[in-house]
Amino acid sequence: MSGTKKSRNKRDISPTHPDAAAIDIGATMHVAAVRPDRFSEPVRSFGTFTGDLHRLADWFKQCGVRTVAMESTGVYWIPVFEILDQRGFEVILVNARDAKHVPGRKTDISDAQWLQRLHEYGLLRASFRLKGEVAVMRAYLRQRERLLDYAASHIQHMQKALTQMNLQLHHVLTDITGATGMAIIRAIVAGERNPVALAAHRDPRCRASAETIPQALVGNDREEHIFALTQALELYDVYQAKVALCDVRIEAVLKRLRKASSAPAGKLPPVRTTRKQSNDPAFDVRAALQALLGRDVTQIHGLGPYLALKLVAECGTDLSAWPDAKHFTSWLCLSPSNKISGGKVLSSRTRRSGSRAAALLRLAAVAVGRTETALGAFYRRWSARVGKAKAVTATARKIAVLFYNTLRHGMEYSDPGASYYEESYRRRALNNLERRAKSLGDTLQPASTPA
Repeated sequence: MSGTKKSRNKRDISPTHPDAAAIDIGATMHVAAVRPDRFSEPVRSFGTFTGDLHRLADWFKQCGVRTVAMESTGVYWIPVFEILDQRGFEVILVNARDAKHVPGRKTDISDAQWLQRLHEYGLLRASFRLKGEVAVMRAYLRQRERLLDYAASHIQHMQKALTQMNLQLHHVLTDITGATGMAIIRAIVAGERNPVALAAHRDPRCRASAETIPQALVGNDREEHIFALTQALELYDVYQAKVALCDVRIEAVLKRLRKASSAPAGKLPPVRTTRKQSNDPAFDVRAALQALLGRDVTQIHGLGPYLALKLVAECGTDLSAWPDAKHFTSWLCLSPSNKISGGKVLSSRTRRSGSRAAALLRLAAVAVGRTETALGAFYRRWSARVGKAKAVTATARKIAVLFYNTLRHGMEYSDPGASYYEESYRRRALNNLERRAKSLGDTLQPASTPA
């Protein structure tokens, strides 16, 4: 045979990041790895105390490291990420699915070495991570959601205490935390027991009649149940006060973001719905988002002001991290994840995801399914064909595309209506039937109207 065998150096692929390092994150120990030619001991273990993390950064500086990859594990990566970022390293967070270890022995040392090798040759993708004031706003909003969850548990405690006293207040009122319900509960805690006097706190907008409420307020008042009701009410009020403090912080962050934003402040369009949700922030969220983004994303059906605010906090105000809407919906795990082998589709299921943004879009899809809009008609059509679960995913993806195009390209959403969608669907179905008939050599003829 003629021809010479290529040397190993010529056959090797050149590294993309020659100054790369990697860290295998743990709860009590971090294992870091650098290139073997950078240090006599290329793999070292460090503790999780702040001093240990600074020693880790010093070691990376000594080894000439510029970029570091780490695998996301719970919240243990956050202190490491922030300290290394402050020290000037380019730090990327990697999805564990992309950094899966090859078959073989599984140890912390081999994991760190494999992660460093993948990052050195540019085989890892950085996960999306918010920065700056948007990340601060997201933290406040997530804290607010946790407080609302805690408050909801104490609403259940109030309902339990009322049930034990046989006060059927939650059966005659839609929401006991409304104006009528809270006024009556506070009066009970204050010592009022007369059903007629308690019913006098009924708000004029309450749907329950003035005759029904006194009947529901005749019960068996026991000391221990009143005590439980009092404590549940006090804890509920504490969490509501903490939520109000979060609202102040969120509004302040929105103002700072508005000052730093270059988006033109357009005219606020007419409000699509005047209904206010019970857990909405105390300030005008819609006006604040309009001033920040330069457009009103709440015009998209299914996106209320508060949900839109949480969606912006999860995805950011600039969606340029995703080249197009398809990349955005794929990141949200709302598009099919095709697995094809030998030209055959093995699976096209959407991937499982814990994305909060995807969960918000699914909530929007469920809400829009009850409306007489094009999106609502789309949801109902798909629900009849493939079931509600898949219809929610398909509608959530459609809303995600509208949200992306509105923020990225300045698209103005205009709803054509449910009747337009139904007519468009019938027209497409008829065109498909005509195409199939033509392929078979037939021609469709309209049915004759009986005399």
